[in-house]
Formats: sequence, C-alpha cells, structure tokens
Amino acid sequence: MITAYYYSTFGLSLLLSLVYSFKWHKHYDLNVSVVFILVPISILSDLFIDRASTLEELVLGIKMSYIGGVFLMTFVLMVVLNICHIRIARWMRAGLFSISSVIFLTSMTIGSSTIFYNDIRVSSVGRNLTVTKEYGPMHTVSRIWIILQMLMCFLAIIYSYFKKKQVSRKMIYLLFLPAVVSAISFFGGRKMVEGVELVPAAYVFAQVVYLIIVSKLSLYDVSDTAIDSMVQEGATGFISFDFKYNYLSSNETAKNIFPELNELTVDKPIENSDFMKQTALKWLTGFCEDQTKDRAYFVRDDKTYLVTITYLFDGRRKRGYQLFITDDTQNQQYIKLLNSFNSELKSEVAEKTRHIEEMHDNLVLSMATMVESRDNSTGGHIKRTSVGVRLLIEEMKKDPGNDLSEEFCHDIIKAAPMHDLGKIAVDDRILRKPGRFTPEEFEQMKVHSAEGARIVHEILKGTDDLKFHLIAENVAHYHHERWDGSGYPEGLKGGQIPLEARIMAIADVYDALVSKRVYKEKMSFEDADKIIMESFGKHFDKSLEKYYVKARPKLEEYYSTLEEHK
Repeated sequence: MITAYYYSTFGLSLLLSLVYSFKWHKHYDLNVSVVFILVPISILSDLFIDRASTLEELVLGIKMSYIGGVFLMTFVLMVVLNICHIRIARWMRAGLFSISSVIFLTSMTIGSSTIFYNDIRVSSVGRNLTVTKEYGPMHTVSRIWIILQMLMCFLAIIYSYFKKKQVSRKMIYLLFLPAVVSAISFFGGRKMVEGVELVPAAYVFAQVVYLIIVSKLSLYDVSDTAIDSMVQEGATGFISFDFKYNYLSSNETAKNIFPELNELTVDKPIENSDFMKQTALKWLTGFCEDQTKDRAYFVRDDKTYLVTITYLFDGRRKRGYQLFITDDTQNQQYIKLLNSFNSELKSEVAEKTRHIEEMHDNLVLSMATMVESRDNSTGGHIKRTSVGVRLLIEEMKKDPGNDLSEEFCHDIIKAAPMHDLGKIAVDDRILRKPGRFTPEEFEQMKVHSAEGARIVHEILKGTDDLKFHLIAENVAHYHHERWDGSGYPEGLKGGQIPLEARIMAIADVYDALVSKRVYKEKMSFEDADKIIMESFGKHFDKSLEKYYVKARPKLEEYYSTLEEHK
C-alpha cells in the first residue's frame, strides 16, 4: 500500500511536469521550470528509500532526497519573489544559492562523515528496513534553513497582499495555497498512518497550483506581448484588460500619460474609477459594439494621444483587450494646419517649394561645373557620369529581384554630379597637370574624396531630405573605393561600400576610359569594356556586372553621339 502511494505520487508528479513542458514558452519563469524538474526527483528519492533493501541503497536514496530537499525551497522562494515583483540584489540571490549549495554538499557526506549524520544504521536486512539515524550539526542547519526560507515566502506573500496593488490577488492566493500545505506537511506531523510521508502529496499539489499560475502569468505581464525595452522604456504606452473590463497591467509609459493607472488595483473593474469610466471603458465598449471603432483620441496638457484598441492575445487565444497609446500631437497639428489652407495656397506652396529645390539643385550643379572647369578633363564629365548612373539604375529597376525604391533611384541620379566636388580642395598645380601624377601628387589628389564628403555635408546639412543627404555624401566619399579593399580613402571592402558608391564607381571609370584627356587619348569601346569586365570582383561589385552588360549598348550609343567622341 505504501509503495503504491509513492508510485502514484511519482507518476502524477512526472505527468504534471510533462504537461508543464508542453505548455512552456520563453516567458515562463526559469525558477518555475526548475521546480517542475526537482519535484519528481524528490518524490523518486522517497520511493528509493521505501524500496531500499540494503544500507547502501538507503544511503543513496537519502542523498538523492537532499537534491530537492535543499534546493526546492530556494527555487520556490525565487518564484514567489518574482511573481510578487519583489526585487533582491544579485549578491542576495547568490547568497541564498550559496548557502543551499553548502548544505547540499555536506549532505553528500552521509555514511562517510559525521558532519550531517552522526550515524545511520539498519537493524534488519530485507524488504522492510528498520533505520536508526543520529543527526549531525549540518542536518540541524538544513532544517533551520528550510524554515527560514518558508518564512521569507510567507512574508513576501503577506507584504504583497497589503502593499502591492500591481500584483494580482489571484496570484497571491494561488501562491499562498502550496506554501500553507507544504508548511503543514513539514511541521504538522510529517508522517501519516503507516509511516507515509505527507511531503510527496504536498509537492504534487504544489505542481497543480503552479500549472494554474503559469497559465495566467502572461495576462499579468505586458512584456509577454512586446519587447521589454519597447514596453518599459519606449514611446508607446500599453494597457491590458480582461473581457470583464478588469485591469490587468500597464507599462511605465502608459502610467506617465495616465497617472490614474497607479490608483487601479489589478483584477478590479475599471468602472470603479471615474476617469477610466470616461476614457478606457468608453473606448472598449465602443470597440466591442463595432470593431471598426478601434481608434480614439485623448487630449491632455496640450498633447494629443492616439489610442488604438486591439484584442489581447495569449498565443492564438483572445484573452482580453489592449490599448496602445502614442503621442500624435505633431501629426494632429500638421493635419489641422493643412485643413486651414485652401487648394490655391497649397498649390502656391508646392510651386515655391519646387522652385527652391530647383534653385538648390542648379546651385549644386553650377558648383560642380565650376570645379570641373579646373580639371584637366575635356569637360562634360559630370553630365556624362550622371547619364551613366541613370542607365545603370534603369537596368537595375527592371530586375524583379531588386527592391530599390523610387526614392533611392531618384536620389543617386540627383547626387551623381556632386561626386567630384572635393577637387576644389586640390591644388591647381596637381589638378591641371598635363600628365600622370607622381606618387606624392596622387596622394594629394586622393584627398578630394573625403573633402567632397565634407563639402556635400556642409551644403546639405540644412535639408530635410536626410536620405538624399546620406546618399550624396556616400557618393562623394566612397566612389574610389574598390571591391577588393584596395581603394581609397578608407580601404572599404565588399559590402562595406555603400551601394550608391559602387554604382557611381562604374560610371566614373567607364567615362575616364572612353573620354579624351590631355595626357591620353580616348579608348575604344571594346578595350574599355574588356577592362571593365575584368574589374568585376576586383574593382567593382560582381553582382552589378549583369546590369552593366545590359546597359552597355545604351552607354556606347550615348557616348557615340557626343562631339568629343567622334
């Protein structure tokens, strides 16, 4: 009969642990998981002790029992503290586990030392052993330690009940039940009729309660449904409710927007709060009646907040409602401003904006042309390279495997004329030299890339188009970088080079090859093409080769029409 009891409790414990493993997800407390591992081990040790037929088997079972006997209460304490939102310092946590570890290690000396058991004897050999134990000092310490941890659990539960409004009362009641049952089994006569231990049954009961707790935890922890950093410190507020309009949880952002949330009690109806009745309850009931009414606005302290109402999901199950609160002040002000203008004024503003942009673009283009006039090229370099970039981009846009945005394509073509602005910082003696550069002169020439990026930054630093600003800087800064890392000014390699600079590099080199310079004649299309093709994977990005090949006929057609190429 006794053996059947131990087999039954062990089987139930193992079954409950398996149920927990199927329900487990990453948001569960690690300490709960350890409890579900230790409980079956503890009950199995009682079964070993009951089935022992020799002193050696008995000692092994007793040692095994202290795995759970010592550590289980420590992990239960951690579960209680975490659910009650009571934070303890790391050194305190380390201290708790250190004490438990020392006690456990001393328990392993049973049978070989008197520190835990002074003596352990059996008076008969067979199926039922009569055991005589004489406890040592560390056994007393272990009992005191377990009692202290039980007291800490009760104190944490009682403190949370009276002081922690943000802890669910249901959770507190559920935590209290296994704590009481365990205490009764430990203190109130540890043995039932015929010497059966109460503790295994208490352990199984605790597992059932903890399964109920973990199934509800996600409702009370808003971080289960969003990234912790976004939930706790982001710009979006989160508030969750169950289907009965009871308050469940909220993050700090929501509490800063609605300080009234601090006065709410978890699991209590929000209709008890006049403020929540006029706001959240009104929004939620409207959403229930018509789910298209999933937005509302709230004005406070000259700020307008957008409130979005959705269902609260636990996995795929709907468990309640959730409010997302974001600051929509600027957007509302913008809408209000737009609504105050008539269509004629809108058209005038758009026209003036376009005119300003054209003036800005013409100014930049004029500056680029001025810089080019100092160079030793035959002129027209910025225009030709801009056309080259456009032809390459057109081929790239035809590829369904590319996800280039229209904005990016427009911006790189617009930025192409600015790629050599940095040459304004190069001395005329070098820039206009009628021949090839010496190594020293080339080093001075190379500064135009970094200088170009600086000049572009200064020109565009007031623009609202930050994406174009970055693309233009990258084109000027990195169009002389090489795929194999041998370029300048920073020796970037492969994908480190921005895409816009990789495209610009092909158009720039192609123009240099097929154009006449004071120190060289123009190269035939065939010879230039051979050099370009051999440079893919070395100078140029190999993945851009197919676009160059497709654009090559148009490039040759374009250059053939230019006067200096006849």
